Amino acid sequence: MEEEVKDNLEEEVQEEIKNEEKVIKKEKKKIKHLEKEVESFNEELKKKDEEILKLQDQILRKQADFENFRKRTMEDRQKDRKYALQDFLEEAIEMLDIFDLQVSKDVDDEKLMKYLNGFKMINMKLKNILENNGVKMIDCLNKPFDPSVASALETVENNEVDNNTVVEVVIRGYMYKDRVLRPAMVKVSKKNEEKDN
Repeated sequence: MEEEVKDNLEEEVQEEIKNEEKVIKKEKKKIKHLEKEVESFNEELKKKDEEILKLQDQILRKQADFENFRKRTMEDRQKDRKYALQDFLEEAIEMLDIFDLQVSKDVDDEKLMKYLNGFKMINMKLKNILENNGVKMIDCLNKPFDPSVASALETVENNEVDNNTVVEVVIRGYMYKDRVLRPAMVKVSKKNEEKDN
C-alpha cells in the first residue's frame, strides 16, 4: 500500500507539474503577445512623435512667415506714410515750373511789375513749403551725368568739359526725401574725337 500511495503521489505530482507547465506556457504566450503589443505601441508612439515634430516645425515656419509678413506690412505702412504726399507734390512741381516761367518774365508796366512782385513772393513761399516737406531741386548742372536722377535728352559736342558732363538742364528735376519725384531732363557733353586727335 505504501507503494500504491507513492505511485499515486508521484502521479499527482506529475499531473501537477504538467498543469504548471501548461500554465507557464500560457503565461509565456501572454507575455509574448503583450511584448508584441508594447512593440506596436512603441512604433505608433514613435510615429506620433515624428508627426508632432513635423507639426511643431510647420507651426514655427508659419509663425516666422507671419512675423515676416507683419514686418513687411509695417514697412509698407511706414513708406506709405513717409511718401503720402508724393502724388500731390508731383502735380505741385508742375505748377511751380509754370509759376517760375511766368514770374521770370521782364515787364515794363509799373502796375504789372507790382503784381509780378506779389506773385514772386507767392512763388518763393511755395518753394519754401515744398522744401519744408522734403522736396529739393536736383542739382546736376556741370556735374557728371547720373542716370538715377536725370534723363539725357541729347548729347552735345563740348571739348571744354569732361565727357558725360551735364551742360544744360532743360527741365529741372526734383527729389522727394530719398526718391526721385521727377528726373531732370538734361543735355550731356560729348567730346569731339576729331579735334582731340
